[in-house]
Amino acid sequence: MGRKYAIIGVGHVGATIAFALVTKGDADELILIDKNEKKARAEQLDLKDATARLETRPKIKIQDYSELADTDILFVTAGNIHALDHASGNRWAEFEYTREIVKDIAPKIKESGFHGVLIDTMNPCDAISQYLQKEIGLPGSQVLGTGTFLDTARMQRVVAEQFDVDPKNVTGFVYGEHGESQFVAWSTVKVNGLDVIPLAKARNINLTELESQSRSGGWAIHSGKGYTSYAIATCAVKLSRAVLDDARLMCPCSSYNKKYDSYVGQPGIIGKNGVEELIEIPLPDDEEAKLANSAATIREKFATM
Repeated sequence: MGRKYAIIGVGHVGATIAFALVTKGDADELILIDKNEKKARAEQLDLKDATARLETRPKIKIQDYSELADTDILFVTAGNIHALDHASGNRWAEFEYTREIVKDIAPKIKESGFHGVLIDTMNPCDAISQYLQKEIGLPGSQVLGTGTFLDTARMQRVVAEQFDVDPKNVTGFVYGEHGESQFVAWSTVKVNGLDVIPLAKARNINLTELESQSRSGGWAIHSGKGYTSYAIATCAVKLSRAVLDDARLMCPCSSYNKKYDSYVGQPGIIGKNGVEELIEIPLPDDEEAKLANSAATIREKFATM
């Protein structure tokens, strides 16, 4: 059976995801939905033109929620990026817009009979992922946000540049909110298999400064081009492949944590059912406190919905 994807919101992120799925041959069917039908049609035609130079020819349809009934992966990537133009580092600036988007699309998703895995990239990612799960009524395992999967990639880049290694040789996790209360769990981070804390001390590297660079990475990109797209789209597609391949990939994402009664960025196992299980890595007391504080921040904001 073919792999069927759908994307709601074909702006910068959604269009980049669509491009990746089509050019890499991942999608057998692709459904594009956007409030701007002309934009959805334009992306459809542009992608169809590309297939003349590709090895695969996916079916690409637009603006039909009924197609979600047998869709495997639904990306929700809508938003109002201009809300962040004067946000001063606050992803919650999109909240009033994305909340209304969920109110509009959630009943349509539910009515369609969608029962696949939903991957959310909208900001504020953790709260919106939880809101989508609540409004659509899917099992929590089947609704996840990209969350700190992206922030962990930024941490890997920053650390890799400092130690002059491949970012893939940096392991470890950023926990918490995809936002300002996130933190690097340095106790989990290794460079070429070696604990980063003694390595940094030996080289007089300031981990607090690296954490700040990691946290502000998205804003550095936003200030230059007005949005982010490539890394977040790559994270979203990676999660979708883990689901459809039943890869049981361990990576951080935003998912429901019963202890904190909140969606929050944490390591989990991603497989055919979405988040198959959470991985509770023992953290030192100070990092546990940071996680609890970050989850509380998300929970309090979610309560205002």
